[in-house]
Amino acid sequence: MPSSQIFNIPNILAFIRLLLAPVMFLFLVNQDASLFQGIHPSWLNYFAAFIFVVASATDFFDGYIARTFNQITTMGKILDPLADKMLTLAGFLGLMMLGTASPWAIFLILTRELFITGLRVSAVSQGLDIAASWMGKVKTVAQMVAIGFLLMQWPGATLLLWIAVILTLYSGYEYVRDFFKHTSTH
Repeated sequence: MPSSQIFNIPNILAFIRLLLAPVMFLFLVNQDASLFQGIHPSWLNYFAAFIFVVASATDFFDGYIARTFNQITTMGKILDPLADKMLTLAGFLGLMMLGTASPWAIFLILTRELFITGLRVSAVSQGLDIAASWMGKVKTVAQMVAIGFLLMQWPGATLLLWIAVILTLYSGYEYVRDFFKHTSTH
C-alpha cells in the first residue's frame, strides 16, 4: 500500500533527477553559446556526462529506498517515471542535436515512450494499474547506458543505442499486450 508521505527521500531524489535533466540538456545544446565561452566542447560533454551519472544514480537509489523502507507513494509513482523520461529525453535530444545519436533511433524511442505513457494514462482511467515490467526496467537501464556511452563518445555507443531501441520497442510491445489482456478481462 502506498505511503501518504509526499516529501520522503525517494521523492526528493526523483525531484533532483527532474531538475538535473534540463541542466544536462543546457550543457549539451549550448556548446557554441557565449554562456560557455572559453570552455572546450569536450569538457561540456564531460560535465553533461557527470550530471547524467549523478541523475542516473538517483534513479537507482530512489527505487531501492522506496521498496526497502516502504516509502512508495502515489507522488513517487508519478514523479519517478516522469523524471526518467525527462532525463532520457534531455540526453537523447541533446545528443541528436550534436549529431552524436541517430535521429531515427531517437524518433523510435520517443514515439514508444509517448505511446506507452498515453496507454498507461488510458489504463489508469479504466481503473487498471499496469506497473513497470522487468523489461521496462531493463529498457530504462539500456537507454541510460547508451546515453552515458554516447556522451563519452565511446566507439561502440551507436550499437548500444540500437540495442536500447530494440529493448524499448519490445518492452512497448509487452505493455500493449498486457493492456489488452487486462482490458479484455474487465
